[in-house]
Amino acid sequence: MSRRYLLQAGVAGGIAMAAGSALGVGAGAEEPARATVPAFEFEEATVADLQVAMRSGKQTARSLAEAYLARIEAIDQRGPALTSVIEVNPDALAIAEALDAERRARGERGPLHGVPVLIKDNIATKDGMMTTAGSLALVGAKTPRDSFVAEQLRRAGAVILGKTNLSEWANFRSSKSTSGWSGRGGQCKNPYALDRNPCGSSSGTGAAIAANLAAVGVGTETDGSIVCPAHACSLVGIKPTVGLVSRSGIVPIAHSQDTAGPMARTVADAAALLGALAGADPRDAATKAGGGKAGDYARFLDPKGLAGARIGVAREKLFGYSADADALVDAAIKEMARLGAVIVDPADIPHLGEYDDAEFEVLLYEFKADLNAYLSEWAAGAPVRTIADIVAFNETSREREMPFFGQDTMEKAQKKGPLTEKAYVKALEKCRKLSREKGLDAVMGRHRLDAVVAATGSPPWLTDLVNGDHFLGASSTPAAVSGYPSITVPAGYAFGLPVGITYIGRAWGEGSLIRLAYAFEQATKVRRPPGFLPTADLSRR
Repeated sequence: MSRRYLLQAGVAGGIAMAAGSALGVGAGAEEPARATVPAFEFEEATVADLQVAMRSGKQTARSLAEAYLARIEAIDQRGPALTSVIEVNPDALAIAEALDAERRARGERGPLHGVPVLIKDNIATKDGMMTTAGSLALVGAKTPRDSFVAEQLRRAGAVILGKTNLSEWANFRSSKSTSGWSGRGGQCKNPYALDRNPCGSSSGTGAAIAANLAAVGVGTETDGSIVCPAHACSLVGIKPTVGLVSRSGIVPIAHSQDTAGPMARTVADAAALLGALAGADPRDAATKAGGGKAGDYARFLDPKGLAGARIGVAREKLFGYSADADALVDAAIKEMARLGAVIVDPADIPHLGEYDDAEFEVLLYEFKADLNAYLSEWAAGAPVRTIADIVAFNETSREREMPFFGQDTMEKAQKKGPLTEKAYVKALEKCRKLSREKGLDAVMGRHRLDAVVAATGSPPWLTDLVNGDHFLGASSTPAAVSGYPSITVPAGYAFGLPVGITYIGRAWGEGSLIRLAYAFEQATKVRRPPGFLPTADLSRR
């Protein structure tokens, strides 16, 4: 999520065959040369595929870890140099070997046993890796224990291969930021066109999973940071209901909206990962409400899941910023109707755009309070203990930390008072009332909807470190501010650049959204692997 993503989106697509012919480009233009990328045995391999390989004895957790680590070396650190992985886990092979021994002795723990996973570098792990949120200010800091997300992944038997690059501080440092850039990791690239932006802030997870650097990945979102990079990299991304997945041990922006969630190449893989991540955690009070909601999300994988479903189309303020996104999503809507869905068009979300300023106010207040609390508990040995310290660190490290954009957002947050101030309380109340009761609940209740759909965003923009993100619009804010779930699925391509469609549901409605998204995915099979082009193919849409 870029700061521009929040401020401009306020709130702000179908299948590939809807794209049509090239716009304003002469016929016969040559396709851009592809980067040299070695063949990969496990390209587009699913979690289920990897389990079959390990059960048969053809592969082991160690052999898989070795293959994916070699892939990271070949195309992330060299070759196209995606810069999507900020650090590899020095313990990955030892962990994989231990899981192989356990499989031989006692069988597998579940669907993620031995499966390589990448997680965002704001998710704490107590191991040989750092947790820095992309900032040099946290280099060398020691975490006292694993985050709950890391605990859950280890409990499920996943092999954490490494940490992914991100928009520094989850893109809550500057209103002029470029998504995917961090002082520690540099600029992450989009594997579909290397000069295009992978969107933020879970940019590294999006690019890495799209490029098959791991089977699945974990991102985090406050407003758009899972669904936007998933959409920009032709992935499935699930932004869960706030409270389904614990935030303890995750570098925060705001407890009202923060959540971790899955990013994967298929709905089935995202569902398997969500089942592992979800659970009650006494260190995160929000999970008390969601702890009983966790379960086996594979039971929602119904290829006929759209039959009879009522789908609302949120057009007002969520269409019109990108003709390509509109065309693709309109084609997707027709496909859903063909699959038996009842389409309610339009089904606009009331009060969209009316709580943008209030959202930003809430995030500024909570960022200061939540980040200060995180630093006091989770960053032993760091040279910073408060947000004020971070602002000072960035000033003294300006050449490395602020070569392209500043920290005006952090400075605004630092000036905020405690969470008891009337301005914060009033802004939070406005956000909750307009986004929930008078927003999503109202439109879904009025039309008896199973989900509301819109384009996830525009085709990925050119990365521009001089001027920052060229953001046009998106649909993440209603689900983000309400704390409700959303899922994005590939809808098609414009000039070879991915576009996703988002399904937004009611609180704790992840299962229903997975059912709808899976049915659409299975009927359309839109996703194709990235080509690592130096630039977009403008010879055709």
